[in-house]
Amino acid sequence: MKNGLKTAVLLSALAGLLMLFGRLLGGPGGLTIAFGISLVMIGGSYWFSDKLAIRSARAVEVTEDQLPEYHRVMRELTQLADIPMPRLYVSPEQQPNAFATGRGPKHAAVCVTEGLLRTLSWDEIRGVLAHELAHVRNRDILTGSIAATIASTISFVAQMAMWGSMFGGGRSRDDDEGTNPLVLLAFAILAPFAATIIQLAISRSREYEADRTAARLIGTGEPLARALEKLHGYSVRVPSHVAPAQASNYIVNPLANRKVAFANLFATHPAAEERVRRLRSGDWQHAL
Repeated sequence: MKNGLKTAVLLSALAGLLMLFGRLLGGPGGLTIAFGISLVMIGGSYWFSDKLAIRSARAVEVTEDQLPEYHRVMRELTQLADIPMPRLYVSPEQQPNAFATGRGPKHAAVCVTEGLLRTLSWDEIRGVLAHELAHVRNRDILTGSIAATIASTISFVAQMAMWGSMFGGGRSRDDDEGTNPLVLLAFAILAPFAATIIQLAISRSREYEADRTAARLIGTGEPLARALEKLHGYSVRVPSHVAPAQASNYIVNPLANRKVAFANLFATHPAAEERVRRLRSGDWQHAL
């Protein structure tokens, strides 16, 4: 399944899960309140995403006089992508990595770490920057925010349902006896888990699509493939100070050296080997 279609299907699954939960609860008022609270919280995060991410990375904006090659490469890529030039930042992180942030092409920022500038060639950095610019062009921050809003609402409602199940369950319009408390309790436990799995699958899908867009932008997947091999290798050897909440923003998981149970299931990024394979196999050349 193509990444764009896969993302749409996964978002629909999240929305369907939310509606099913609302049906079981039988309380559209509480569902609406929960959705509104989540929308405000995630919306604020989305609106100020660039400031939050840059501050968390302790990054500083760099001028063309300071890093002319960084600006030159990005200017070339933005012309190819036909989008505005983003603000450019450098983080003091020694682990090679990069991320893009901002609520849209006109309010975007791209950040690379000192480690990346020190360890990659400019051809490889060009591949990395093309990937980050692809996230901006594809409006992945917006997609991620929508998924986060729905998943957050499901988690919020689940907590309500946990309490509701203790007092006889929710009321159903079609069933005067209400939802079975055990069914409601089971769903309240499993729904946030399922929502998290779907949200992470969306994140992985958008990474594949950014890789694909980057390769099409520069006409080859090889520079990004080489960069991903190096970045993944460094991510498991070089410690990172990135906050876990920001890890999904980066081109490779900066916390890859931390062992997590069911790592593949809860991964924010696809396996580096598969990303490299797709880039070198020419999958990115196939039409949508």
